[in-house]
Amino acid sequence: MMSGFEGMDWSMGWSWVIGLILLVGIIGIIVRKGRNNNQREPSAMEILKKRYAKGEISRDEFKEKRSYM
Repeated sequence: MMSGFEGMDWSMGWSWVIGLILLVGIIGIIVRKGRNNNQREPSAMEILKKRYAKGEISRDEFKEKRSYM
């Protein structure tokens, strides 16, 4: 009488687990790549602070533009 599992050792029964782990890993990599491509744009205040830090605008200009936000 044949049970259908003749000739298979214990490791062959776990091959689906390895496939599942690989599938989850590949999906994780794809999701992580997608998140990196969706970088948010800097806010107006962040841009203003960077311009002030670089010396592109004066302190008075910074205060004036900040008051509009």
